Amino acid sequence: METKVTLYDFGSGPVPAHKHVNGGGWVADTAHVSPGAYVEEGAQVYYLAQVFDQARIYGQARVSGQAKIFGQAHVYGQAGVSGHAKVFDSALVFGEAEIYGQAQVFDEAWVYDTAQVHGHAKIYGHAQVSGDANRCS
Repeated sequence: METKVTLYDFGSGPVPAHKHVNGGGWVADTAHVSPGAYVEEGAQVYYLAQVFDQARIYGQARVSGQAKIFGQAHVYGQAGVSGHAKVFDSALVFGEAEIYGQAQVFDEAWVYDTAQVHGHAKIYGHAQVSGDANRCS
């Protein structure tokens, strides 16, 4: 019996992938999204990224690299989380914001608009980073 492999191009050429059971977004077979998490059609999770718990990825958002999204965090709009970044608790990343490197966004923090958080920066509590802000440490 022949096994059919579904391929999807996340931007670097087609790779084995599947649509997530909860939302229909694309997930590379090398990434992990738990069944309780939500990846909306149009959103992407690829490379070795992981999405757990009740985290939600929607809009045209991208989670890649070895990034981890968990808790009740939301990543949406055209936001991207990559590298070894983590977004967790009830944090929100949206708009065209980019979180990468070893950065962490957690608690009830928001990162949005075209803001970038990278390096070893930590955004937490009720902090809001927006506009063209660029946070790095």
